[in-house]
Amino acid sequence: MGSQTLQILRQGVWASVTGGWYYDPHQNTFVNALHLYLWLLLLCLPFTLYMALPPTMVIVGMYCGVIAGMFVLLKAVNYRLHTALDEGEVVELRAKGSEGRGQGAECQCEGTGTRQDDSNGISRSISRETGEGECAGEGGSGLYQSEGVQGGRERKGGQSAESLRSLSTRSSGSTESYCSGTDRDTNSTLSSLHSEQTSSTHVESLLSLSGDEKVNAGHADPSNSNVASGEANKNPHANELATKLPTGDAPKPANSEGQQGEGTVEAASRTSVDVSAGLTPHFCPSLRAKANDAQTHGQKDKEKEREKDKEKGKRKAWRRTPSTGSAKSHARVLSLDSSTTACLNDPHHLGAPASSRALTTSKSDLEAKEGEVLDAASLLGRASQIESVTRSRNSLPCPISLSHTQDATTGSRGEHTVMRVCTCTYSLSFSFPQMRLNRLLSMDPELLEQHDVDGSPDLQEAPHRSQDSTHNHTHSQTHPHKTKQYYRLWLLPYLWVGMHFDRLTLLALFDRNREVLENVLSVALAVLVAFLGSVLLVNGFFTDIWVFQFCLVIASCQYSLLKSVQPDSSSPRHGHNRIIAYSRPVYFCLCCGLIWLLHYGSINSSSTAVSLYGVKLTSSILLSQARDLLVVFTLCFPIIFFIGLLPQINTFVMYLLEQLDIHVFGGNACTSLLSALYSVVRSIITIAMLYGFCYGALKDSWDPQHIPVLFSVFCGLLVAVSYHLSRQSSDPSNERLQSDVIVCVVIAVLYFAIHVSTVFIALQPFLSYVLYGLVGAVGLLTHYLLPQMRKQLPWYCFSHPLLKTREYYQFEIRGAAHVMWFERTHVWLLFVEKNILYPLVVLNELSGSAQELASPRKLNTEVGALVITIAGLKLLRSSFSSPTYQYITVLFTVLFFTFDYQQFSETLLLDLFVMSIIFSKLWELFYKLKFVYTYIAPWQITWGSAFHAFAQPFAVPHSAMLFVQAIVSAVFSTPLNPFLGSAIFISSYVRPVRFWEREYNTKRVDHSNTRLASQLDRNPGSDDNNLNSIFYEHLTRSLQHSLCGDLQLGRWGNYSTGDCFILASDYLNALVHLVEIGNGLITFQLRGLEFRGTYCQQREVEAITEGVEEDESCCCCEPGHLPYLLSFNAAFGQRWLAWEVLVTKYALEGYSITDNSAASMLQVFDLRRILTTYYVKGIIYYVIASPKLEEWLANEALLEGLKSCGERNYVDLDPTFNPNIDEDYDHRLAGISRDSFCSVYLNWIQYCNSRREKPLDSEKDSALVLLCYGLCVLGRRALGTASHHMSSNLESFLYGLHALFKGDFRISSVRDEWIFTDMELLRKVVVPGIRMSLKLHQDHFTSPDEYEESSVLFEAISSHEQTLVIAHEGDPAWRSAVLSNSPSLLALRHVLDEGTNEYKIIMLNRRYLSFRVIKVNKECVRGLWAGQQQELVFLRNRNPERGSIQNAKQALRNMINSSCDQPIGYPIYVSPLTTSYCNTHPQLGHILGGPISIANIRNFIVNTWHRLRKGCGAGCNSGGNVEDCDAGGLSCGSGNSGNSGTAASDSQHSSGPTASYLVNICRYFISVFRFNMTLYGYNICLLLDSLIASWHDKVL
Repeated sequence: MGSQTLQILRQGVWASVTGGWYYDPHQNTFVNALHLYLWLLLLCLPFTLYMALPPTMVIVGMYCGVIAGMFVLLKAVNYRLHTALDEGEVVELRAKGSEGRGQGAECQCEGTGTRQDDSNGISRSISRETGEGECAGEGGSGLYQSEGVQGGRERKGGQSAESLRSLSTRSSGSTESYCSGTDRDTNSTLSSLHSEQTSSTHVESLLSLSGDEKVNAGHADPSNSNVASGEANKNPHANELATKLPTGDAPKPANSEGQQGEGTVEAASRTSVDVSAGLTPHFCPSLRAKANDAQTHGQKDKEKEREKDKEKGKRKAWRRTPSTGSAKSHARVLSLDSSTTACLNDPHHLGAPASSRALTTSKSDLEAKEGEVLDAASLLGRASQIESVTRSRNSLPCPISLSHTQDATTGSRGEHTVMRVCTCTYSLSFSFPQMRLNRLLSMDPELLEQHDVDGSPDLQEAPHRSQDSTHNHTHSQTHPHKTKQYYRLWLLPYLWVGMHFDRLTLLALFDRNREVLENVLSVALAVLVAFLGSVLLVNGFFTDIWVFQFCLVIASCQYSLLKSVQPDSSSPRHGHNRIIAYSRPVYFCLCCGLIWLLHYGSINSSSTAVSLYGVKLTSSILLSQARDLLVVFTLCFPIIFFIGLLPQINTFVMYLLEQLDIHVFGGNACTSLLSALYSVVRSIITIAMLYGFCYGALKDSWDPQHIPVLFSVFCGLLVAVSYHLSRQSSDPSNERLQSDVIVCVVIAVLYFAIHVSTVFIALQPFLSYVLYGLVGAVGLLTHYLLPQMRKQLPWYCFSHPLLKTREYYQFEIRGAAHVMWFERTHVWLLFVEKNILYPLVVLNELSGSAQELASPRKLNTEVGALVITIAGLKLLRSSFSSPTYQYITVLFTVLFFTFDYQQFSETLLLDLFVMSIIFSKLWELFYKLKFVYTYIAPWQITWGSAFHAFAQPFAVPHSAMLFVQAIVSAVFSTPLNPFLGSAIFISSYVRPVRFWEREYNTKRVDHSNTRLASQLDRNPGSDDNNLNSIFYEHLTRSLQHSLCGDLQLGRWGNYSTGDCFILASDYLNALVHLVEIGNGLITFQLRGLEFRGTYCQQREVEAITEGVEEDESCCCCEPGHLPYLLSFNAAFGQRWLAWEVLVTKYALEGYSITDNSAASMLQVFDLRRILTTYYVKGIIYYVIASPKLEEWLANEALLEGLKSCGERNYVDLDPTFNPNIDEDYDHRLAGISRDSFCSVYLNWIQYCNSRREKPLDSEKDSALVLLCYGLCVLGRRALGTASHHMSSNLESFLYGLHALFKGDFRISSVRDEWIFTDMELLRKVVVPGIRMSLKLHQDHFTSPDEYEESSVLFEAISSHEQTLVIAHEGDPAWRSAVLSNSPSLLALRHVLDEGTNEYKIIMLNRRYLSFRVIKVNKECVRGLWAGQQQELVFLRNRNPERGSIQNAKQALRNMINSSCDQPIGYPIYVSPLTTSYCNTHPQLGHILGGPISIANIRNFIVNTWHRLRKGCGAGCNSGGNVEDCDAGGLSCGSGNSGNSGTAASDSQHSSGPTASYLVNICRYFISVFRFNMTLYGYNICLLLDSLIASWHDKVL
């Protein structure tokens, strides 16, 4: 805790104040010193220039020039160094003066090593940071050097271990080590031994050895070594893993210090330790034996090469290609034989044992050493024993790489040995001194994948040994020389310098700018900051100590461009954030620019000031005060960025554009930065188009009794364009122009006609009062009374809804929700309100306010036209899109500015525009205060930790500041979040409505995005959360079709932009966030929670599902309550919640999930026998039903494979067959014979054959029966193979059953290889057979004897095949079936999660599910989300049981925090932003009619004309009506048939055709009227129809 606090203070608090500079104890002195000097230079340079020179523009020029030069130099060098590390050349400088044949042998080995590396691949690793005991001259880059020592000279163990100080590791999700060798026959490279580790693997560095260790080495024949090396590379099994290693003696400890060793040993090791628990211990070094003698062929060429190298200064260079930037670590190795022994000739310098002994490689010895703590000496000693290897067998315990050279002419003294331990992986508990790559390990794996972290993938490209596995070293027998390795940095085409640097140190120095444009932008911003800051300094905006403070702000802005704050307090993600580096300089430039503009305006303000509500907006005093406020704000930059009040710049731009579009242009929320820009540009273009009509109309002369026609045209276009824009999403890809083309033309013509009729002038002021009264009455009924009466607890007084749906009393919903009369009423009231009343109100205010606003005493014509256009567009668009709270704004504005403060009115049009903005902020303030008071109420506070109890008393004096914070945060729409979940609230930075700044959605793991090997071995995605996420995806699809229509029907109550709802059912709990609300569209995002949540989640789910109707308490007693009313305690408690239950029976299409334990269904042998029987019958069914049956029976290759099975006495004696499981098992023959098979299944074969269109021969000796027998035997043998031939064991049987269910068939018998003649037999016969058997086995429990008859079983399989989808949940077909609304699905699930290992049979049935709809305070959701993001990203709280996620029933804290984006929260599914349209809701379309398009109008006209003609013809020919004629009514002559007709009948007969004709004419006009009403916004005739029908239903 203390170290984490210090880290937060350093990297969080201090770095936020300084702009990124802080002392990092994990870096070396050079890095910290450079950072300090750079920051001091940036701080002192402007301050010194200002203090030393007169305040002129000379200071500006000098300062900008110095900053430009410094940033250009630093950025260019940084970019060039990263490029050199990416594609540069690695150079090895060998020591001078080395002579002798050892050098020649070394050259020979060099060629060999290069050749082997070409075949064996690439060795990669991540270099460690320099500065901790590493020598820069040795290239502290992770390129591991060697040291040469005189043969007979003493050397301490600590010196020999100095080359082992650099270790490498990886920080990404998994690491793979490849063991490669050359095949004897194909000379191909093999790869094996994949070792996967998690990102939390800890790797520590081996630092030094203690004491001097000198040993005597044995001798090995160099020629034998060469032969062994050659044979090993030809070994075809060089890479097979040995399960048992040879047994040998353990190494002995080293001898005393005084003993001297001979020869020179140069070693460098790269060691990675896998500390994953539960692994079998195995020793995995990596050895490569080089040629040790100069006796091989090519000796002359090697001598020439040596001379050539000597002339060139003993240098060797090779290019590291970009392909070496793979995310995996590779180790080049050769194989070891299980019976080989390894010994050292001269282990003296490696701290090896005193005597050469065989390497202990037995499995028992290794198991005995499990948990052994190996020090550096022991590790080196064991590595040194593997120098000389004889490879005579074909086994490889682990990857090993060793380079060895030896002088063939000398004995034990003077021998020169070069050994390199490349990779040593040991799955034991190693204890090493120090952790080296903490910062790297703490990086976000997702950022590594997206290349957002500067260390990826280039961290893997850190300096290290690449394609050449062995480096050449020259040794002097008189003086030791170190081999230097570095990167070749090209300055000019023929000029280069050596660079001893590594990637991590470079990243620790400066942030990396990957693109040239980023570097240019950084330099430009640095110069712009310098220019604007120096100009403000020179012009005297700052004096005294504030000069130094301003210089500190400038330095912090410039330094963040070099080394930014990571993570920043406003960073929305873990790891390195490249965008956050530009935030400070951009905000600084914006503030300085605004300061200059305000200063210029205050000096040059005109005498004619523009005033609004008595405030002179252009007065010099107001502008000066605004300028001074910005100056103070700029000086507070360090504190502001530390608190995190300003977001990263792209978030700020999106927020600014969204707020501008919503509050100024009446738009909707935005889904991305591009959509925000698109929406604003679209609104500006609309304003520009309408401005011309308004300006032209205002220029005309206005008669008090007449309005110019051009202004009426402007009003008609304004309404039509506003309607069209309200129906458009902010996403440019969503277009709805088919119906808008016609409707907008009709709307424009209609409202033009209404406005040009001078009704808004002649009927004043009565028309205004009538409109205001209608708006108030309709709004009150639609948005207050009806929603309250439909709530679960109306007004928190009644215990039941006053208006109940038909589903309210249903225990289980059986179909779609029934449309009630009050729902129809709500739809029509909403339609009339937003399409008729509000446009009339706005046009009324436009007519009465336009001339006054354009007058010179208010605004001139140019500004007045602009204000009228913007205000009218905003009011109309917001009324069309979200009319929920518009009636309150209209009523308050009219009452306030008409009766209370009429003198302050700026015309009702402008008053409505301003008050609409103010009311939106007041609603936000109301929700914030309600959330705060609910959260900190003392009688229901839930302390999640000790800090909460400590912070609770401090919330009382914090209350006054809290109220101020709430007002400020409401003005700027910022979340108000509880600090660490406590009762202390702080404001966060501004965010758009969609809140989250990343495009995050769940990626489901299935067979389409995983490798085949992982599917067969590890079964990825087998946890419940991944498998259950598909149900939330289907729920999202269902909401996409019904959500918008249900909202307009009032089933979710009132709603507005940013509202949050929770859908809760038996197992599904999802949070629905409404992001964008338009006219007939809703954009939302669904976040699904875990099925089996935590304890805290379960407590909150209980809180939202339990009822309070039975509560009878009042204070401390229980007097009861009145009928249909809540008790006092229940009513009081419901008012102190941040959520409310709206609906308890909301019907939504989904899947009911039934899971049964497969273990309980297959526990006994009889049940397994039934399953096997159905398995066999399923195979027979599918093979006979296949259309390829005749082709298979005619396949000679297939029949040849089955020939042996056709013999009369053939019996399959495979041990996998079990008499307890196989019904056709022949006890006498101990197997399955053809006779025993036919005795059980021949009748079923013949019945299935009889159901074919063309039955085939199905006698006992027929080819059909032979094929069925072969397939059934193969299928059961595959089941036994998958069960590891342990079918009697339940776990093994379930494992095999699941393997076959997902399609993993292993053909292990030669007798079954005939199946490969046509793989369709497996895919279309055997796999469906095993899957169908599972369903038949389930049906057996409901009716055990039903399937004994062949006909019933055949029909059942046929029916299931048509209506049931049986597939593995990892199969993409499963997801496709769920999303396509298949009626039923079945799967066998293997759950491997948190120690559970169980098999379940999952059955899905599509039906309508019942959900509870809970509306949550949106400010509560935003505040809790913001608090979690700050706590986990900036404060780095990784505690899974932190107090901020403990349950709080009054705020649903755990459920809301669980729904955050991963890794902040842990939802199992997060949908992309999804748009729902009202046209997809069938019930709403039945009420209002379908969309109006040209095709629909044409069809309506044609149908009406046909009905008219048909009706008139029927009326002329008979007395019947249209319906009678359609139904085949009586003819004309049937009315007076016979002689019994009377005068009355004659008169009726004579008047019949005339009456019928008149009726048809009336119906024609009614049809025309209905058609016209449809064009004007849907037929009103259906309203009477629906009201009568609803009243009839209600009466019934």
